[in-house]
Amino acid sequence: MKRTLAVAPVLAALGAALTLGALALAGCTSGGGGPTVPALGGATSAATGSGGDRTAQVHAVAECIRTHGAPTYQDPVIDAAGHVYSDTRSLDRLSRSALDELDRSCGALAARAGFSPTDEPPAPPALVAAGVRSAQCLRQNGMPNMHDPTSSSTYTPGHGFGLRASDLPNNGALGKADPAVQRAFSACRQLLDAEIRASELANLAKG
Repeated sequence: MKRTLAVAPVLAALGAALTLGALALAGCTSGGGGPTVPALGGATSAATGSGGDRTAQVHAVAECIRTHGAPTYQDPVIDAAGHVYSDTRSLDRLSRSALDELDRSCGALAARAGFSPTDEPPAPPALVAAGVRSAQCLRQNGMPNMHDPTSSSTYTPGHGFGLRASDLPNNGALGKADPAVQRAFSACRQLLDAEIRASELANLAKG
């Protein structure tokens, strides 16, 4: 899922899209010369090809990622439908070379666990509902172009839904410095915080 700026409490770097590195965690040999396999999307079944315990497999991927360059990476969570929600924010901060190292070291584990750590499943209903409440408030408080999120909207676990330039006054020309944006976010702070809580990993797994 292509990613954009998250609705965080400080609205960091408004107007610029946050994109994940093109990490396609794929299997490889220890020498780095083996064939790669496509990264798997977030919407997967609870069963895996190996038949092993999926929670243990996902934990093994997280341990590998923490060991190979992302020490703050949290264990992904799995909902009742088998969707895996990943701490993509920790991976956003990595350099290209660090992402390549994860690809070489952890790709085979991720493939066996049936998920791609850089992808998120569709937003669950509780998060969408919280995002719609935030958007409605923002529209009522000086951001009339703010769109309602849907299950297919971009979000970042722990940071809520993304913002598009078209959501902002003057197509985002002034970014977070726009007084209208500042007033709207101040007026809707409680709802925005509720949206952020709904996007936390533990709550995503609850649906």
